[in-house]
Amino acid sequence: MTLGRKLRILLEDRNMTQKQLATELNIAPSTIGGYIQDSSEPDFSTLKLLASYFHVTTDYLLDYHHNTAVHQKEIDELLRIFDSMTPEQRELYLEQGRAFLKINSKRKATSSGLISQKNKQIK
Repeated sequence: MTLGRKLRILLEDRNMTQKQLATELNIAPSTIGGYIQDSSEPDFSTLKLLASYFHVTTDYLLDYHHNTAVHQKEIDELLRIFDSMTPEQRELYLEQGRAFLKINSKRKATSSGLISQKNKQIK
């Protein structure tokens, strides 16, 4: 995914306009427009400024994944979604995640128990 597309998504998540972002970061609106249209690219300091503003990594903005976790894109997407939530939504999201972990843990324990029983029966 291009930098422009990622910026567009980040703006949509926050219900912001390009002009609002430009004002917030003290960058010309036409410059932000160029980034979003993928007709120009930010310099390093502006890239870091954008990443900091949106609470994402520069690697996320650049869609760069070098020797990272297999699911890095999903992790980046989860962080982007989480960051765009209200505090109440974040807590609900975390509660749901914890519930999934408990379910998975129970399934693994049940699975392990069944395997142990089968191994005992074979011996």
